[in-house]
Amino acid sequence: MNQFNLEDHPYVALCDLLKIEGWCDSGGAAKTAIEQGLVNVDGQIETRKRCKITRGQIVSFAGQQLVVV
Repeated sequence: MNQFNLEDHPYVALCDLLKIEGWCDSGGAAKTAIEQGLVNVDGQIETRKRCKITRGQIVSFAGQQLVVV
């Protein structure tokens, strides 16, 4: 499973994470994917675009998965 390192930050917004990882071409595409219920956080569909993703959470989208460390 891939990892995303928060470094010194307490969290990353879900839409930003999808864009940073290259899973979506733009922030708008990331927000649309989230609105459509295509993103899972810890096994549950997440529809909040700015959901705060923190250490230990697992994000899944389009057959890809990562854990936030």
